[in-house]
Amino acid sequence: MDAGIGACGSGNTPHQTLWTPPIPDEVAVVGQDGHVVRGSHRTIAGDLPIGSVDPEVACVSDYASGSTVAGRRKYKLLVDPRQDDKAVEINLCSTSRPHMRALHFSWLSFFCAFFLWFTIPPLMPVIKDTLKLSPRQVWTSHIYSAAGGIITRVVMGPACDKFGARVVTAVVLWVSAVPVAFTGLVNNAAGLNILRLFVGVAAGVFVTCQSWSSRMFTREMAGTANAIVAGWGNLGGGVAQIVMGSVMLPLFKILLTVHGEEDDTAAYERAWRTVCILPAIATIGVGWAVMIHSEDAPRGNYKDLKRSGWMPEVSIGDNFRYAACNTNTWLLTAQYACCFGVELTVNNGAALYFYEEFNLSAESAAAIASIFGWMNIFARAMGGFMSDWINSLNGMRGRLLLQTLLLAAEGLSVLTFAHTRNLFEAIVVLVFFSIFVQASEGSTFAIVPYIDPPVTGTVAGIIGAGGSAGAVAFGFCFQRLIAAEAFELMGYLILGSTLMSFFVVIPDHAALLWGKDSQKVLVASGRTVAAEHAHREDSELEIEETGIGPARDCFGDQGRPVVEGGQV
Repeated sequence: MDAGIGACGSGNTPHQTLWTPPIPDEVAVVGQDGHVVRGSHRTIAGDLPIGSVDPEVACVSDYASGSTVAGRRKYKLLVDPRQDDKAVEINLCSTSRPHMRALHFSWLSFFCAFFLWFTIPPLMPVIKDTLKLSPRQVWTSHIYSAAGGIITRVVMGPACDKFGARVVTAVVLWVSAVPVAFTGLVNNAAGLNILRLFVGVAAGVFVTCQSWSSRMFTREMAGTANAIVAGWGNLGGGVAQIVMGSVMLPLFKILLTVHGEEDDTAAYERAWRTVCILPAIATIGVGWAVMIHSEDAPRGNYKDLKRSGWMPEVSIGDNFRYAACNTNTWLLTAQYACCFGVELTVNNGAALYFYEEFNLSAESAAAIASIFGWMNIFARAMGGFMSDWINSLNGMRGRLLLQTLLLAAEGLSVLTFAHTRNLFEAIVVLVFFSIFVQASEGSTFAIVPYIDPPVTGTVAGIIGAGGSAGAVAFGFCFQRLIAAEAFELMGYLILGSTLMSFFVVIPDHAALLWGKDSQKVLVASGRTVAAEHAHREDSELEIEETGIGPARDCFGDQGRPVVEGGQV
């Protein structure tokens, strides 16, 4: 196994060590039509020149059926061997291993984690009465819940890069289920704060699911895949509102009512102290299924890949340094704080807001609050899909423009909601408010895989932590201001975050107002045939002059050598 020094990465990131995987016995040769040919099997070859040899293609996809050869595994989806057998398509009706199985387990895991994270907010009206909490104490508990996700998310990114998202996902699900099961033991505000701090560990599953889907699908499909996973996972917050607040709470209240008891206060207390055990047990079961019935990467689990020599050990410290030294990471962190941070804040406080602002019952307030989360069925996936679509037309400039417009629409909808006093109008505005919030989240993480591909998990962790940090900041606003003033301040901050888009500059990609996509990016995106021909002519000229054709592009978009998922 050879080693050497790679080229400089994005921004101020230092050099990384080049790791060259074992060369298989057979190699793939690029045919006259630009596809890799080995017998009757073909795969996408992209910018490899005609006649060159690709020594890293150990599995060659069958362009028609998606199967692979060369003694390795078969896939149900079309894959791109240049991106480590990542899938170039999504089939939501399939649960085939490894790609679609990972996608479905990703969103299911995040759904369970989000459900756990928001089991308490829909119960807060009765918990507040039982524990005699003030509004300030209620918002303090929300802040603790969001704060629990900040450090967890930062840690989860490097952990995924090192151990694989499958293992980390299962462990986080198991750990976060324990404090949820003990919710009934809380007797005061301090105990509630500590409990919710540990429940906030569940927030880390967002990072693991984004890292996992990015590991299974190509960057060109990342916007859609990541948005589907996160959107359907975020749906757990809305489902928790209605299931816990409008279904399970009244059901347990009926089941636990003592015969002859006239006051239902005691029955409600018994209900909220008991009902949280069920989602905790279900989540532990999902964690077990994730660990047993899925893989870390298209070619197998990280442990096996390292043992066989196909993947090197990863330095968590180095990965974090590379991600943290990239300015784009922090720009997107600020923007994500203004969309996902908003979602967390609304999920935490919406039930109590409608309960107090419009004098509704706890069950009705929880049902209305759940509308915000239910928009995740389509809204976040829509944001990612739109970003992928506009990328196919206008590249990164299109992604950044969409990001800016969605954040602007979100900010305006929040300002409108702040001044709405009619219940029906508030619900209508809440729907559009939610759609723009979720779509902004999807468009943000459609850009994430481009920031620094070798350390995508770590980048996702930092940006994801920004969402939790945003929730903490907005929580302090709602703790100290009346609701209308807090929503108004939130709206202006979101509008201000749109300015961040103008400073996002990714190597080889056009910025929002200047620059243009490199020839390599144009060829990879398939946006110009002329660029592809010019690129091939340059490659052929290089062969004529040097006698050596370029090897497989293992440098990602940043010029830093990488075997994705096995960075050093």
